[in-house]
Amino acid sequence: MSSEQTPAQTPVPETDGTAPAAGERPRRLMYAAALAALEGIALVVAGGWILALGLAGSPDDRQQAVTGGITLLVLALLPLLAARGLWQRRRWSRGPAVITQILALPVAYNLLQADSIAIGAGIALAVVSVAALVLLVNPATTRALGITGPGRAE
Repeated sequence: MSSEQTPAQTPVPETDGTAPAAGERPRRLMYAAALAALEGIALVVAGGWILALGLAGSPDDRQQAVTGGITLLVLALLPLLAARGLWQRRRWSRGPAVITQILALPVAYNLLQADSIAIGAGIALAVVSVAALVLLVNPATTRALGITGPGRAE
């Protein structure tokens, strides 16, 4: 085979295994990062609100309100870290982002069972979770994060 028939091999830049070196960030990846960040921010707001009511207001059980607020603030770390990792195209970030969305679906279902304004929050959470899951498993997103399927070492 002559050199004219052989395609030129371009060297692949070495990376630290966290993300592909070249290429533009796909919109789907940006949208998934934005949705994860939105969920994290919502948890921070809800946790802060419950914590403030527990400390300054007159809840039925002050200890339960404070514990619930702190719990939501700590839970906010997972989607916020995942969003940051997705934005920076870190391979590890897809796992926490997917887990966050899967955990949000039962919460959305419980909110949909309420007889109050929480139904709207349940619908919004379900839509955001399903949309984020679809974006996270999209082939363009997995390629941008440098994730290969089983047995596909590149």
